[in-house]
Amino acid sequence: MNINSRNIKLTIAYAGYNYHGWQFQPNYPTIQQEVEKAIKLLTKRSVKINAASRTDAGVSALGQVINFVLEDCSVPTENFPKALDVFLPAQISIVEAKEVGLEFNARFDSLCKEYQYVVFTGQTKPVLDINHCWHYTYKLDIDAMQKAASLVVGTKDFKCFSSAGDHREETTRTIIKCDVQQKGDWFTFTVEGNAFLYNMVRNIVGTLVDIGRGKWQPEYMAEIIASKQRKFAGVLAPAGGLCLNWIKY
Repeated sequence: MNINSRNIKLTIAYAGYNYHGWQFQPNYPTIQQEVEKAIKLLTKRSVKINAASRTDAGVSALGQVINFVLEDCSVPTENFPKALDVFLPAQISIVEAKEVGLEFNARFDSLCKEYQYVVFTGQTKPVLDINHCWHYTYKLDIDAMQKAASLVVGTKDFKCFSSAGDHREETTRTIIKCDVQQKGDWFTFTVEGNAFLYNMVRNIVGTLVDIGRGKWQPEYMAEIIASKQRKFAGVLAPAGGLCLNWIKY
């Protein structure tokens, strides 16, 4: 690494419905692939990207954060958002660019993240928002879901909300906020935590929706968590309704 190295931190927004998630996959379009391609076209250099969150296929973001070390490039850091957007598809945009210390790592230095999930319960398909919500045509009890959501908050073993693809042995996480709000037929689920297991937020939302529909009483949420078994939790909510709002450092 030479004296002209810069560690660039980018905040990125994207609509994930046309992509197979963040992480590069051979033969499938991904957000990482598009961003790396845009950086190479702009800087004429290949870079190694560190991403704070490896969002799944169909998941969107307003505040994904990445960093990469760039050497001997004359493009000013503050010009990256506008310059990179020229090379990016319409569904991806650079929100902000900052130069940070060379020790900064977007993935390992994050303190907490907030995800938001949207459910629409009206009978008519919300055609303008269909790629960014779960169209669930059943009535939901907001009070029951709020009570159950409050039982998610805290430092706990959340193995019950980890999907089969997550092989991490440590499944304890701290959830700072788990809330449900209603506006007409629209329900917004907000979950903030220090870190998340694979599909954890979607499994939490699916469980809350099952409770809201009357499958279980709100208090059952505590039993689900205590069981540490995925089979006792609710359905996996579809990917399209999920959005990564922000990441704090």
